[in-house]
Amino acid sequence: MARAAVQRRLTWLRARLTDNLPASTRVRRLVFDVDGWPGHLPGQHVDVRLTAEDGYTAQRSYSIASPPEDPRLHLLVEDLPGGEVSPYLTEEMQAGDDLELRGPIGGYFVWSAAADAATPAERRRPVQLVAGGAGVSPFLAMLDHARRAGDPTPVRLLYSARTADDVLGGDLLGPGATVTLTRGAPPDWTGPTGRVDGALLQEHAFPPDARPRVFVCGPTVFVETVATTLVDLGHPPSAIRLERFGGIGDPA
Repeated sequence: MARAAVQRRLTWLRARLTDNLPASTRVRRLVFDVDGWPGHLPGQHVDVRLTAEDGYTAQRSYSIASPPEDPRLHLLVEDLPGGEVSPYLTEEMQAGDDLELRGPIGGYFVWSAAADAATPAERRRPVQLVAGGAGVSPFLAMLDHARRAGDPTPVRLLYSARTADDVLGGDLLGPGATVTLTRGAPPDWTGPTGRVDGALLQEHAFPPDARPRVFVCGPTVFVETVATTLVDLGHPPSAIRLERFGGIGDPA
């Protein structure tokens, strides 16, 4: 049965776009109905495949930005100049258009309220999320899931974005989120500025003695830098889970 489940997840499924919405000045939120979608866990991703009329195919991976409670699948995609896939997804694709995707993929970079439900509240380890740019996508799924489930696990998010206009998620970020801007802040900005470093982590993240489970997602350089800093601050490497990607939302 487990093998059949794996085969089902790796099958290309037909996804129909229902909404193409602005998520920030450069990112669109694409919402799909997916035939035969088996469900997912917060933190998983999908592969998207486009096929041209001449048979040429292009494939990209995107984190799932919606919680498992939402029957539709949400992806956050930035329109990258000169990109092979993103310009079609963000500029040309319209409601009713189809594409192929497969998933959900990944079991390492996930967290769900169900996994914590069997653990007494006083023994639950807090969850620390650290995002760079569009690396916040899987964390939006986690935060929305925790809110819908009424989960009492303490969760904090430290989120690095270029400008206030690049911040994704809006109200979904919640009161436990700290946003730092790296490329300039508006006059009324009251949050921190600058890249995520040891000082920001010490001030806004759970300390090592709280034994948090730490998830870091973003561009490769961001993720590697944050992971090294976390270890220098005393967090055990075994408690840190990393998800790297190239391209969108790089706050460096």
